[in-house]
Amino acid sequence: MQSDSSALLDGSDSISSETTAQCPGGPVIAILGSGDFARSLAVRLVASGFRVAVGSRNPSRICGGLFPDWVEVLSQREAVDRAEQVVFVALYPEHYHTMAGLEDGVAGKVLVDVSNAAVQNIRGRSNAERLAELFPRSKVVKGFNVISAWALQAGAHDGNRQVLICSDCSDSKAAVVQLARRLGFMPVDLGGLRAAGEIEEAPLRLFPSWDGPVLVTFLLFFFFYGYNFVRGILLPYLDHGKNNFYQLPLVAVNDTLPAVALVTLSLVYLPGVMAAVLQLGRGTKYRRFPCWLDRWLCSRKQLGLLSFLCAGLHAVYSVCLSLRQAASYRLLNAAYRQVKAGVENSWVEEQVWRSDLYLSSGILGLGVLALLAITSLPSVGDALSWREFTFVQSSLGYAALTLSVMHTLFFGWDFAFFPGAYPYYLPPLYLLALILPCTALVGRVLLALPCLASSLAKIRRGWERRHVSTRDHGSSEHV
Repeated sequence: MQSDSSALLDGSDSISSETTAQCPGGPVIAILGSGDFARSLAVRLVASGFRVAVGSRNPSRICGGLFPDWVEVLSQREAVDRAEQVVFVALYPEHYHTMAGLEDGVAGKVLVDVSNAAVQNIRGRSNAERLAELFPRSKVVKGFNVISAWALQAGAHDGNRQVLICSDCSDSKAAVVQLARRLGFMPVDLGGLRAAGEIEEAPLRLFPSWDGPVLVTFLLFFFFYGYNFVRGILLPYLDHGKNNFYQLPLVAVNDTLPAVALVTLSLVYLPGVMAAVLQLGRGTKYRRFPCWLDRWLCSRKQLGLLSFLCAGLHAVYSVCLSLRQAASYRLLNAAYRQVKAGVENSWVEEQVWRSDLYLSSGILGLGVLALLAITSLPSVGDALSWREFTFVQSSLGYAALTLSVMHTLFFGWDFAFFPGAYPYYLPPLYLLALILPCTALVGRVLLALPCLASSLAKIRRGWERRHVSTRDHGSSEHV
């Protein structure tokens, strides 16, 4: 199959789409199927310098102009016979039986299965393994199923560049890897054909790394919104008939969003503090963290982006508060009370400073949080060195958390000391939201103390405290 790999790469890799569209002269590759994926794949192959033969169960029903001019639309058998080495199977698995008479034609050739699983977590053989059983004399390779038809047609740089590939035949897999590179994609070798099931289910997974963070954010919103509803709306109505239900769609949501943003941001940095404490307590870095802490550490990026989302929504909601009808009514009522009381100047210096500091720290915090979100994008993060990325995500991250805490404290720095702030013996919402952020900041300050910082730095460089048991580390060596 080494010669097969070379055959796939005949011609220059730098052939332009315009030139190859006029005169493709590379090896012939067959595609069984005439759907959207087959058409897009044919366009991409022709643009990369290959000749393409499309095999259809009924070639006469395919309208002219559906495929590029240099693509031959034939019957399945004719297309397979025309293929020099590679045959793409772009059929749904339920139509594999239509290939029953092609066994001799595909014998010794590479069958690239591009199908996806119908549902997740199906036990049993994958589509690629079924295809390998149907055609034992062919070399089946799983690949290209994670690439969309749009990415194939528009170009690799406009979509996901990764192509997941697996096969039991190393030479055939190498040939498809070379082909993927020729098409402008980045092949990823996942081993033998047993990995095909995982590859086939990959396109069905909807944001798999976001499940936990989204659930945590939703539960926090549900808790804070419910707490705010009970404390500020339901109990006053049941107690003395005060109707605050108009606050449900806007005011209550705006009170909830900053609390969720603050707690979620603290959840980004709290596991790092806990991991450092564990390493200091154990005196070594060679023991695994608990599974829950590992998962938490791997979810920090998603939690940070969700925190930014909540903070951004809070900013938009806050601007909209002044536009609602209730705000104009409250302003008129305040002006009427001031006139009735004979107050000519209602300026309060303390309140002016308080509101300006509150808004300034909030704006700065949102700005730094936006910078963190931007650097979380792979296209931006890849352009930073490791030290730059760490500075932004760690140092600026703690700055964003500090500014967010200051924003909350400037809003209610003395409310917590008045009995009126505890109706029905329930503390203000912002006090509950400050517990975890303050814990994370205090922990970070303590870990920055020279006595702890130096020990932690040594541990992370491989030093181990004496008397670490062999059960903990697996050996009695000490650095």
